Amino acid sequence: MFTAAGELEFSNLASAQDISQLAALELPPRENTCPSSSEKPGFPDPIYVMAANIFQSIRIERPPEKVLIKYGQEPLPSSSESEDEASQRTAYELAFSALKYQDILESILIDSYIFPSTTIPDHLSSLILVMLYDFQERKFQPRLLSDSEDVISEVEEVENLLNSFKTKLAASLARYRIKHDALSIYHILPETVRNQELRASTLPLYAWINTCKISPEEVYSNLRRKGYHKVQSVLHIDDKVFAVDKHCYDVLIFPSHLKNDLLSIDLVKDYKLVFQDKSRSLAVHSVKALLNMDDDILMVNTGSWYTVAHMSILTNNNTSKIFVCGVESHNKDPDLKNLFTKMGCKNIEILHEIFINIESKDHRLQKVKVILLLPRCSGLGVSNPVEFILNEHEGTDLLKDLSQGGPSADKLHVLAQQQYKQLTHAMKFTKAQAVVYCTCSVYSEENESVVKQALEFQDHGTKVQPYRLSPPVLPLCSLKEIHLSSDKFFRMEPSEVTNGCFLSILTRERDPSETVSVKDVLARAAAKGLLDGIELSKSSKREKKKKRSKTSLPKAVMNDSCIQVRIAEFLNREMQGNPIAPETSPPPPKPALPQKSTPPAGGPPQARKPTKPGAHPLVPMYLKNASPSRPCERPPQFSRPRPEDKMVALKPVEILLPPVMLPFSSPSGIRPTQHCCYRWVAPRPLVTTCLPAAAIPRRRDKPKENLPSSLLRRSRPWL
Repeated sequence: MFTAAGELEFSNLASAQDISQLAALELPPRENTCPSSSEKPGFPDPIYVMAANIFQSIRIERPPEKVLIKYGQEPLPSSSESEDEASQRTAYELAFSALKYQDILESILIDSYIFPSTTIPDHLSSLILVMLYDFQERKFQPRLLSDSEDVISEVEEVENLLNSFKTKLAASLARYRIKHDALSIYHILPETVRNQELRASTLPLYAWINTCKISPEEVYSNLRRKGYHKVQSVLHIDDKVFAVDKHCYDVLIFPSHLKNDLLSIDLVKDYKLVFQDKSRSLAVHSVKALLNMDDDILMVNTGSWYTVAHMSILTNNNTSKIFVCGVESHNKDPDLKNLFTKMGCKNIEILHEIFINIESKDHRLQKVKVILLLPRCSGLGVSNPVEFILNEHEGTDLLKDLSQGGPSADKLHVLAQQQYKQLTHAMKFTKAQAVVYCTCSVYSEENESVVKQALEFQDHGTKVQPYRLSPPVLPLCSLKEIHLSSDKFFRMEPSEVTNGCFLSILTRERDPSETVSVKDVLARAAAKGLLDGIELSKSSKREKKKKRSKTSLPKAVMNDSCIQVRIAEFLNREMQGNPIAPETSPPPPKPALPQKSTPPAGGPPQARKPTKPGAHPLVPMYLKNASPSRPCERPPQFSRPRPEDKMVALKPVEILLPPVMLPFSSPSGIRPTQHCCYRWVAPRPLVTTCLPAAAIPRRRDKPKENLPSSLLRRSRPWL
């Protein structure tokens, strides 16, 4: 119990050795901090002041009857020169850690009788809590300061106070742990907070490649020169490695312990490699998959400007324009334009209106086909809220909710109503054809319920087609992802490798009255200049020919015998040496010329009978008795220019195989070079004809009849 002088009686401690061991009790180390007390002497004074002001804005307020420590309303004066990105990150981490242990730290201050025995101004209460957390993390050892550091009087005053109560603070911390029967007060935190800290300790770093400035292959080569090597997974690897994400081809994954090393390389400094949460990359890649070449995009609640830049880079080869709404102040325009110029973005236009206030028929947004909606949510799927807030510019209320394990039911209802209002307003844009809805929450009230309610109560009175739920456009890389996406929602649960993510795609139903043919699609592509050098008339002729052939051809299909007869007639004419003259446009009638009956040299006179295909010895026997009155035996029209309304006749092809040496008897012992020629006649087995090179008949010559019998047929063992 406490005496009037404020001295504490240690009734539960049996020896002085137990008292000395109290200083060794500490909370688990803060995220991304690994050095011991000798290696980490503390933070500079400006960091404590920044963290105290952040804690003041996010602390948990208690009812008036339960207030134990009063906090002031005025922030502490801070120097803007020290508010760089690294200092902000450190201050946010310190403030968030103090927020998670606010109940414990306040109990220690009351139990050690710092409050209300000392007269401390209320505006320093936040600074006391922040510095107490860092004090116990250093095992209640004094802070080491360099002579060059600036000294802030408020920080010095609080530090002296904590050093004077060092033993009492350590004892109070030990009693609190024993009271809750916990190995450490870390185990007193809510389970969701402990799981979040565990995931944050192993969560990899995600960075997308700025393909406007560098190619992925050049990034890989640059990283290899710096000692990095490519692997399939970076989990549980302490070496300098990286991997390519399976969902986004331009996203790289690094182990979390390499962050300080990566921030110092030129790839990051020159905006060639940009660190960002993976959920934002999933959102912009989903939008990219839904775009045409000239479709515009409207982005709502983007948070980080890196998301806008990533969307711009993915559409760099398109003629798309990106509209970003929600930038209320014009003072940020020069900084944003400077950032986008450094990153190589050119197709971004900033709208200074709030999304809800933008009319759906705004003339600037008539070409917008896809709307990307990233509403503010509870963010319970985020493992490292400090990084998420700094990168996505989310409000600090997220830290308050996550420090308690999640938002209250009332706040969750308010967030869901805001999300529903934004989604229904996005569905009112009549020119838009798709809406991509993405959150970092794991609550169904913010995800599925909002989407289903918006689809159920959408306005069906407009002339445009209603929206429907579409399946994900991202690749599903595991059975678990396929199972989670079975109802057309893309989900990623919080894990040791990624934050939680929910993604839904809404697209308009196809109007059944609008049928788009292939010809219309090609005509649109030709109008846009995408079919340079390709003639569209060929496809239309084919379509016409196809239609005419369907109407003009008889239903009866020619059988194999008809085909054999036509082939035989053609071969008969070829062997007779009188080719048929090609037909042209119908000439005036002329008297028929008599057939020439002059026999070829070296052969007996032969009469030509084209109407009897079986006269040729090459024609099979079963074709000789074919009836000439059958309709399939009409003489075919083998003319080169064909009308568009007739069928295209197939041409027989002569196949010449390579020369083959055959044995011949010669008195001189010299074997003349012989060539073997095979001609395709019909689907029946080929007939082998071996002719000397000088005796091979040309196309217009008649075949010689007096050939040696040994040259007529030879076996073909190679077939």
